[in-house]
Amino acid sequence: MQPPKDDLPPPKDDPYSLEELRQYDGSDPSKPIYVSIKGTIFDVTRKGDVYGPGKSYSVFAGKDGSRGLGMSSLKVEDAVPDYSVLDEKDMKVLDDWHAFFLKRYPIVGRVKDHPIANL
Repeated sequence: MQPPKDDLPPPKDDPYSLEELRQYDGSDPSKPIYVSIKGTIFDVTRKGDVYGPGKSYSVFAGKDGSRGLGMSSLKVEDAVPDYSVLDEKDMKVLDDWHAFFLKRYPIVGRVKDHPIANL
């Protein structure tokens, strides 16, 4: 069961580069697992069974995979931050993912060198 939004800590605005974000892919058990959507970085550590190494959504761990989320794709080549190529339908899917994460995971920062997001 997911905690309600009221149980989430206040959002942080710590800047991370895309390169720095890669350290948080779940490969080092001493570090949290982060996923970025549209430049917003979420701590998904408590769902390591989904985002951890070798798990179903691990392709998004330690990166901004906005394009892949919008396309409903788990391909590594689609898990990139540039979502400018998404059509209206896929943008809605991406926005729905972003809203889903906002309600369920703590915001720990933002991608400072995101190619699209207004940071």
